[in-house]
Formats: sequence, structure tokens, C-alpha cells
Amino acid sequence: MTRTEPAGTALGDEFHLYDTTLRDGAQREGISYSVTDKLAVARLLDELGVGFIEGGWPGALPKDTEFFAKAAGELSLKHAVLVAFGATRKAGTSAEKDPQVRALLDSRAPAVTLVAKSDLRHIERALKVEVAEACEMVRDTVEFLVREGRRVFVDLEHFFDGYAFSRDTALRVADAAAGAGADVVVLCDTNGGQLPLGLAETVREVKDRTGFRLGIHCQDDTSCAVANSIAAVQAGATHVQCTANGYGERAGNADLFAVTGNLVAKLGMEVLPTGNAAELTRVSHALAEIANIAPYAHQAYVGASAFAHKAGLHASAIKVDPLLYNHIDPPSVGNDMRVLVTEMAGRASLELKGRELGVDLAGRPEALTSAVHKVKRLEAEGWSFEAADASLELLLRREAGEALEEPPFVLESYRVVLDHRADGEIVSEATVKVHVGGQRVIATAEGNGPVHALDAALREALTPHLSWLDSVELADYKVRILPGHPGTDAVTRVLVETTDGSREWTTVGVHGNIVEASWLALCDALVHKSLRVRT
Repeated sequence: MTRTEPAGTALGDEFHLYDTTLRDGAQREGISYSVTDKLAVARLLDELGVGFIEGGWPGALPKDTEFFAKAAGELSLKHAVLVAFGATRKAGTSAEKDPQVRALLDSRAPAVTLVAKSDLRHIERALKVEVAEACEMVRDTVEFLVREGRRVFVDLEHFFDGYAFSRDTALRVADAAAGAGADVVVLCDTNGGQLPLGLAETVREVKDRTGFRLGIHCQDDTSCAVANSIAAVQAGATHVQCTANGYGERAGNADLFAVTGNLVAKLGMEVLPTGNAAELTRVSHALAEIANIAPYAHQAYVGASAFAHKAGLHASAIKVDPLLYNHIDPPSVGNDMRVLVTEMAGRASLELKGRELGVDLAGRPEALTSAVHKVKRLEAEGWSFEAADASLELLLRREAGEALEEPPFVLESYRVVLDHRADGEIVSEATVKVHVGGQRVIATAEGNGPVHALDAALREALTPHLSWLDSVELADYKVRILPGHPGTDAVTRVLVETTDGSREWTTVGVHGNIVEASWLALCDALVHKSLRVRT
């Protein structure tokens, strides 16, 4: 079984940075992760160095069950421990016989987080059981999972409201969890209604009364989730649950990047592997792309405007000392200070990313400078490479002067038409003219949309000449309308995720015409695959 201890941080198991983007964060209105998306999110979080990644609720949601099945064979985590989320057993049965609890074991996740009601009103009105039975449900489930070799955390739902209403009940449930072997008792502000001073007082009081290891999970309904999380840590919590960019239902959850930035920069806590705080901005934006949500420019630490200053008084002071108007050094969290409108890509981040992608820019300062300028120019035009590693790799290789050899094909022209037929059927038809394998090839195909038709025509033209093309499939397709142009004149950014059955890669295209944006992304996808075939 996969190890159950987080690795790579100076604090080790003394402090847990716990992410629940794939479960609690996925409850945000407008987010719908595919299984492929969930695997990509988990990889990025692991790259950042979080200690625990909650992958979802296996047994309750088919997509989450599939995710854990795939994760067991495809997800190789360097820093994080994968966690399955679920509920305690139902009343009137045993944990061993409860199919939902069994599903947690079947997920093969080395750690499990259980949700348990700790508010007397919820126990009596929602569970409709006595407090003693609610405690037994917790105790039985935790003991069973611990016997089966799982590390167990218990989320005490509605804890702060429940503690205010009936302290005895809330503490009895907490005692049942800790007494049965739960590693951490997590105090949840489920309704998000707490304020920092009152929450910290409760955390401190519970810690003093019980001596249990405590965690914190905050919703953002008062816009205090980050502040509440930090206050809880200062009051003694050593396990903090967050979501990427604060995603979550209603007003959201505590933002992983703001919480981590505060822990590292303000409290001096080494909760990430050495140097990984500089990856906060990159990972935040990459996760936003996967969620198909525009990054929030004014987000603390990682937003494009987090260290942006207008000309005038600020600019003159910044010329003397940038820290006069920046609360931290922006590159320490992977961001950049801006006086005028610029993009965030910097030499260090591109050099590190190039190394990750197998492109050595360290000894090529001119190529690195050129790449930085090109990335900034393209991002100013609406391109985004944070979630499109394949397109970025091609750009860096070209700027580094590496010979990519001949592309797998050369476009002569393409044409797409829309046929709205009398019976109401709408069919797109595409014709491509390409040069491949020393031949000029013309192919035509139909599709249920212009991009589908274009992809089909391109495949028909290239398949006889590229032996690997049959294994390549379009896995995902995302479109975003970029700000700056009104209505139908908008610029479109397209992200295309492609797979060959063994790996996935993402490419990007930007244009005022959605078909051309898609074409650029599709071409990069094939060029990237061709490069891998040759190497």
C-alpha cells in the first residue's frame, strides 16, 4: 500500500496541509471535473507539495469510484497521500457490513476522512438517533478502518454551531472519534458563519479541554475562511483543510493559496517542500484552467493584480525599494510585481518549467530572454500556457534553437462550412489540403460541429501517413471567451487535451475565430506527439 506519511516538508507530520478541491471544491456551481481532470488536479497539487489530497467520495459517486480505481494504477504521488472521503456507518448496522464503508476500503486510498455530525440538532433531526448511537457510529467506523490499516481523520460537521448549542454533545462526538483511533479531529465551520476571534477561542478551549490533535475546515460565507483558518492554526490546530482558489459551494472554502501563503510568509511555517512556495502562482492558474474558470486577478498572493501598482506615488516609491509597497517579495510565491500592464512569466519560472519539460535554458541566456518576451507578448494577447504544457514545450524548444525536424504535416489550406438542412439537421463539413510524406493530400469529412469536422478531415488526410495517429484521441476541449472585445467580436482561447492511451497532453490556441483557435491547438497536439514519437 502507498505510504501514509507526507514527505518533503520540514514539518513532516507535525502539520498537515490538506486539500479537498476534488471533493468539497467540486461542489462549486459551474465546476464539473472529468476523471481525467481529477487526475490532473491531483498531479498539480502533488507537485506543489501538499500533504494530503482528498480525491472524492468512492461508492457514493461513480466518477469518484472511477477516479480512485485509475489513481491506484496511474497516479504516482511524490509528496501527498491520497484520501478517500465518506460517512460513518448507518444506524442499526455495523461498519464491517456497511457497503459505503466497504467502498472506502475498496478505493485503496491509504487514508480516509469520515464526516460525522456533532451538532445535537443535526443528530436528532437529520440522523434521527440518540447521541449515544451517533457516537457509536463514529467509534465503530473509525475502529474498523484503523484495524484495516487506514489512517483516519474525522470531520466534525457543524462543530462550532453545535459547540455553541450543546458543548457536551460536540465533545462526546469528538471523544468518540479520538478514542477510537482517529489521528485528527477536524472542527468544521460548515455554515461558514464564524468570525476569527470567536473561532480561535473555541479551538483553544477544545484543545485545552481534550488534548486531541485538532484540524480546521472553514467555509467562506462571512469572507473569513482564510482568516478563520489562520486563527485556528495560531490557536493550536495542526491540520488545515483548503480548496484550490477557494472553490466550493455557496461562497466557497478557505483558499489553499492564501492560507499557504500566510503560513509560509507570515508564520514562517515550512508546510511545503523547500522552494515550492514559488510554485503557488503557477499551480493556482493551472488549476483554474482545468476548472475552466478565469483566474481571479485580485486573489491574494497569486492573482495577476496581487502586486500590481499604478504609476505615480506608488511607482516612485517602488523605484527606491519595491518592498515599500509589497508586503512580500512577489517571486517568493511565483508572482511578479507590475507597474504597467505586463504578464507574470519570469526568467526563473520559465527556466524551471523548461527543466521540468526537458528543455535546458539555464546555459542559454539569450534564448531564455527571448522566451520570456515571447510568453509575455502571447499572454498579453490572451494565450495561457499554465495548463498547456505541450504548447509551452514546443515554444521553448523553438526559442532554444532546438531542431524539431520537419512537422508531421504542412497546411496548404482548410475550409469549414455549416449546412443547416430543411429537416432541421445541422451538419458541418470541412476540407483540408495538406502536404504530408512528400504528397499533397485533400480530405473532406463531416462532423457535428466545425471543430469536429475539421479534426475528422485532418485525420482522414494524415492517417495513411502517420502510423501513430490511430492511437491519438481528443480527450477534452475547453473554450473561454476572453475579455476586451464585446459580443461576437470576442477573442477565443481553446484548450485541447489529447491522449494516446498512455499519457495526456494539453495544447492551446487563441484567435478571434474559434475554428482557427481550435486548429492551432489541434496542430500543436499532433506536433507534440510527433516529437515524442521521434525521441
